[in-house]
Amino acid sequence: MAVVLALLALVVAAAALVVALRSGRRTPAEAGDDLPADAAGLRREVAALRAEAAGALRHLAVVRYDAFDEMGGRLSWSLALLDDAGDGVVLTSIRGRNEARTYAKSVAAWAGEQELSPEEGEAVAHARMARM
Repeated sequence: MAVVLALLALVVAAAALVVALRSGRRTPAEAGDDLPADAAGLRREVAALRAEAAGALRHLAVVRYDAFDEMGGRLSWSLALLDDAGDGVVLTSIRGRNEARTYAKSVAAWAGEQELSPEEGEAVAHARMARM
């Protein structure tokens, strides 16, 4: 279980790094140097920040379940990591008696590019309702 959590943390950290690099974030010192002094300029700055945040993975949801009847404890899970447009990824780990398998599926516009399992679809639906 610890290995799965460590792997999940690594994936989330890598996704956050990709999003940060893609958005070209500035450091707090850099951001304060060019702030506009007038209200119209501040409105433009807020609009730019909102547009930048739209690409962040802000819609998250986890669905835990028992993949097999002989297993208990809801050790299998599906995690949806999506931006405001519904683009992102669903990560799934299916735990069996002797092994665990992990899958990643791309999501675009709130729908899987590959067929999603019922649990993966549920994770996407919960992430869509999540407001962060």
